[in-house]
Amino acid sequence: MYFIAILFGVVGMLISWRLKSKFKTYSQTPIQSNLSGHEIAERMLADHGITDVRVISVEGQLTDHYNPADKTVNLSADVYHGRNAAAAAVSAHECGHAVQHAKAYAFLQFRSAMVPMLSIANGFMPILLMIGMMVLYSTGNTTLLAIGVALFAMATLFSFVTLPVEFDASNRALNWIKEKGIVTPTEYAMSKDALWWAAMTYVVAALGMLAQLLYYLNLLGGRRND
Repeated sequence: MYFIAILFGVVGMLISWRLKSKFKTYSQTPIQSNLSGHEIAERMLADHGITDVRVISVEGQLTDHYNPADKTVNLSADVYHGRNAAAAAVSAHECGHAVQHAKAYAFLQFRSAMVPMLSIANGFMPILLMIGMMVLYSTGNTTLLAIGVALFAMATLFSFVTLPVEFDASNRALNWIKEKGIVTPTEYAMSKDALWWAAMTYVVAALGMLAQLLYYLNLLGGRRND
């Protein structure tokens, strides 16, 4: 398990570094339309008939997200005020989630329904896994570990449900900015590349969790067969 954790940790760091590098480059590429991330977000929402979602600026870098609870598109200051390929991509992507919400996109609904349960599960899961492993090796009892693994399986499912949500939001964003002429073909390629690298962070995280889950399941299966 340690090798798996280190492997995916290294891959995750490399992709995160690459993502930040891409965003830094594309943040220095002004778009010809000269629209800010805030303006792009407002236009995309209006084009989809969404009038009950606010676009606000939040602190931090790469902190952009859509909050379905209060219906806000939260854009980091660089994206909110930015008039570049990266800002165009991110602002449209987050509005893509708002469109998903408005259209009751199934995977987003399922993901949102899992959040309350997962919030509770995450509070117990690390402790149960740690103590469960200790009990397993000292007494051979698998009960606590099995409970921890069940909660970990829920978290793994959540990470995989997140993938279609993210890819769909990016597709909606890219289709819209292309159709509306928000970006030129060259700028579109940059926006697409930026969103692809962002998506890869979710892919690596999901695969890393799956690998750990399989390890735990194999451990449980082996002990129960002893």
